Amino acid sequence: MSAPQIDLRVPTDEDAFSWHRVFDDPEVMEFFGGRSAELSVYEELTARQRRHDAELGFCLWTVLGEDGEVVGFAGAQPWPHTSFGPVGEIEIGWRLGRAAWGRGYATAAAHLTLERLRAAGVAEAVAAIDARNERSIAVARRLGMERAEEITTPSGRAGYCFRLALTP
Repeated sequence: MSAPQIDLRVPTDEDAFSWHRVFDDPEVMEFFGGRSAELSVYEELTARQRRHDAELGFCLWTVLGEDGEVVGFAGAQPWPHTSFGPVGEIEIGWRLGRAAWGRGYATAAAHLTLERLRAAGVAEAVAAIDARNERSIAVARRLGMERAEEITTPSGRAGYCFRLALTP
């Protein structure tokens, strides 16, 4: 299967509405509390990602599918928690609406993210993944990430930290 044609863009104000709509699905949010967050959470998240892009050269970008529609986000950001998980590290992540599942979008977006992280001089990326999230674990493995330590996810469940060195 060839890589799908996707695009990553810095999230706009309008993307907060798109993310809220695309993630308003219990299956999409299964490993993130089971339901979509309030719109205000996505408004703050998209604003924070614009700051990350301006300051760091990377962020959680909006993923546009082959038809140009918003299908979710993918990218990287500093681990946002200070009391657990890979504190102080750069986390790569992805979340797509169910209509985009199984089309190669997450892997393609994650590969683009790794290229951009390397260009920004990031030495290592981590992915914190719920231990039951087989789809995301498969993406991490396709990226060449290695399962490292066990962690507790932000939702309080058992998870794994996958790691990938980005510099030789």
